[in-house]
Amino acid sequence: MKKQTKLNRLISALLALTMVLSLAACKADEPSSSDAGTPTGQVQTLPDTDPSGAKITVPEKINSIAVLAPSIAEVVIALGYGENIVAYDNSSVGLEGLPENKLVLDLSQPDIEQLAALKPDVLMVSNLSLYDQEAPYQQLIDMGVCVICVPTSDSIKDIQSDIAFIASVFGESAKGEAIIAEMQAEIDRIAAIGKTITEKKSVYFEISAAPYMYSCGSGVFLNELIELIGAKNILADQEGWLSVGEESVIAANPDVILTNVNYIENPTQEIMGRSGWDNLTAVKNGDVYYIDNMASSLPNQNVVKALSQMARAVYPEYYGK
Repeated sequence: MKKQTKLNRLISALLALTMVLSLAACKADEPSSSDAGTPTGQVQTLPDTDPSGAKITVPEKINSIAVLAPSIAEVVIALGYGENIVAYDNSSVGLEGLPENKLVLDLSQPDIEQLAALKPDVLMVSNLSLYDQEAPYQQLIDMGVCVICVPTSDSIKDIQSDIAFIASVFGESAKGEAIIAEMQAEIDRIAAIGKTITEKKSVYFEISAAPYMYSCGSGVFLNELIELIGAKNILADQEGWLSVGEESVIAANPDVILTNVNYIENPTQEIMGRSGWDNLTAVKNGDVYYIDNMASSLPNQNVVKALSQMARAVYPEYYGK
């Protein structure tokens, strides 16, 4: 990563490392799904509004897709449309099921001319790709490209609504419902155990390492995951994604420390070796664990992978190792 201002440092840590900052977004009511020409053969109504509230015209047949958000790309792949992806962002490189040797674009500053030359049927972006320019994709819209924005969601409920919407774009509501049902089944299984835990452990979840420590308070899906496993977030009295001072973590003395930092070597050892942290309960007991970065960062169906890892790390006696 290049040297940058604190704001750009944060963006780099959370985007390039696929941590998604939650920004305020207007969520539209979910329409029913899609397309007479889909593999399911079902005649459905295509959505005419995306979750950002923008009007859209979805083509009846989608052959080529550009995706500028790894969270959306993983949903498209899960729906069986990975082979139709012809361009994706640099944070999505390496995702399982993503075709290789396709056009790779910067997530926050995509090259519009390259996209125009490619002219995909659909361009799917999050609010992280709506860079500071008025109507940045108007040229593509004028060319007939359907540009769809799915803003980053803060809650599990909204994540599931996003999955249902994306499925509707492809006329795959049944597949979307199946993905959501499988996701919810794992959430319910873990939540049922979590509700039986009366002596709740305190957790600090680090998503950007020192000296630019970052974590979360209430009102975001990562806090929901902590609560679902029967634990409590040491920063739950605050809201959203947060810059964190070492003093506040030391004062809170968490029972367990979790991290999804993947841009430094051995992040758990780095935490355990920090000056002044040796008396923390989590550090003294060796309860510092790595949680899959993508699963805990991207707001889609794979958050249940992170949920399962967190449950086993914090409460192996309840969830197994």
